[in-house]
Parts: sequence; C-alpha cells; structure tokens
Amino acid sequence: MYERILVPLDGSARAEKILPHVEEMALKHSSKVILLQVVEPILTVSSADVYIPGNDSFTAKLEQAHVYLNGIKNKFQEKRIGVESRVVSSGIVDAICEAAETEKVDMIAMASHGRTGAGRVFYGSVAAGVLHRIDRPLLIIRSRGD
Repeated sequence: MYERILVPLDGSARAEKILPHVEEMALKHSSKVILLQVVEPILTVSSADVYIPGNDSFTAKLEQAHVYLNGIKNKFQEKRIGVESRVVSSGIVDAICEAAETEKVDMIAMASHGRTGAGRVFYGSVAAGVLHRIDRPLLIIRSRGD
C-alpha cells in the first residue's frame, strides 16, 4: 500500500516525533523511506544592498544536513528498513512537493510544529502548505514541546 514514504525533517526533536510512526509503517508494509532535509539558501546583504549567497555557511549547512540524515538513515538500516536520504536547497514547501513527485512516493509523513494563532500566520505552516498542494496521502502528527 505505502511502498515509498517521504519524511521531511528539519533537524529538530519535534520533527523527529514522526520517526516511530514511519518506522512502524515501514516495517508493516515493507516500505522504503526517503528522508528529506531542505536547506534554504543563505542570503547576505552587502554594503551596496545587493543580495549575495553566503557560500561558506551554506556549504557547511549542506554538510551538516547530510551528516544528520545519515545518522537517522543508519538507525533505519539497523532495523532492516530500506532508506535513502536527500538534501535539497529550495523553498521548503516547494521542495517537499517536488520530492514527492520526483521520488514517486505513496505518502508523506511529517510532524507539525503545532503553531497556532499569530505564530502560524507569521511563520506560516509547512504542513498546511504541503496539504494544500499535494495529491497523495499525508500523515501529520502534531508535535509540541521539546
């Protein structure tokens, strides 16, 4: 039923609350898990008010994302769960939706940070953005605390 599950992570303990759910589902359905981390481009402002990508910081963030996902990937592999990882640079909602299409996933599983009211309006909601754009099942758990 769910042969390929996309799991967007942002490096936080809150986002990782989805992992036990994904693990159980992957074991039950023999699913392959695709871990995704989106690293947004870093822009800095020069004295001339021109936006210039911050290359060194960006490269370091990409490397950190690979290390982070590899750690989770190893835990899934120890449990004999098929797993791959992807690090991409783009807008978060766009990247998740594009990865779902490219990887031909059957489901996206993610944690919502549970923002409400002004926080949700100001920061937006990745989960809500994905929900409104995606054409496949979406498992969302609300993650609070940590």
